[in-house]
This record gives sequence, C-alpha cells and structure tokens, in this order.
Amino acid sequence: MARTDRGLALIKEYDQRNAFASSLGLSLKVIGEGLVTYSLTVKDAHLATPGFAHGGVLTTLLDATMGAGALTLVADEGLVVSTIEMQVNFIQAATLNERIIASSMVVRKGKKVIFMRAEIRNEQHKLIAVSNGSFYPFKAEKAGYTLN
Repeated sequence: MARTDRGLALIKEYDQRNAFASSLGLSLKVIGEGLVTYSLTVKDAHLATPGFAHGGVLTTLLDATMGAGALTLVADEGLVVSTIEMQVNFIQAATLNERIIASSMVVRKGKKVIFMRAEIRNEQHKLIAVSNGSFYPFKAEKAGYTLN
C-alpha cells in the first residue's frame, strides 16, 4: 500500500477524479497493500432488466476494484495503472436496492504487469461475480496527474 505522502495523495486524487466511478455511485475504501473495496447500492440506473443489475455495472465494479488495488502497489513510485485485460464470471444476479461490495487481492506484482483478482459479494456474503485482470503501471503525469 502507498506509504508516502506522495503515494497517498495520488490515490486520493485518483478517487476524487474518477468521474465514471462517481457517476455509478461507487465508494472506495483502501484497506491494505493491494486490498481495496468498492461498494454500491443497486439503483434503477444500474438495471438491465427490471430488478437485475446490468453486467456492465458489475464488470466496471470489478475493474475499478482491481485497478485501485493495483494502484496501491505503485502510487509511491508516481505511477498509475491501466487495465490490459480482464475476465469475468457472473455467478448470481445483483438485485435492485441490494448493497454489493467488491474486494481486490494481488495475485502477483511483476516488474511490468500486475495481476489482480476481485470478487463481488452482497451483504449476506453471497458471491455475485469474480474476475481476474492484468494491469500496466505507467507514469501518473501521462494520465494527467500533477505530482508534487
């Protein structure tokens, strides 16, 4: 996890400037090295059919969670990450008004690629979806961040 003021500031700025996550109502919590959670309550705007969340919302939640988890590993170096690829398995539907929580874990931090895993569970701890992904670290300035 980021330990320097610079790294912590970068993670905070990332969270504040993530307009897409904000538009979906995602809420970030950094827990430890590579471990974050994003949560949301399924609203009408998240639905694909009456009562069930769109798979794209769940995929976004997984991607954001793995990406933020990977970010905690490289923020001290002034780096952010971009998704290279990800794979998703939908296990069970997320339903209207259900609170769902995605959590990340590091599979492997390589020199050029970070491999992550994430899962979504509801408040009853039922598994909703799982994902694996790989992330490319690069200089934060290239993504528009200004580091002090």
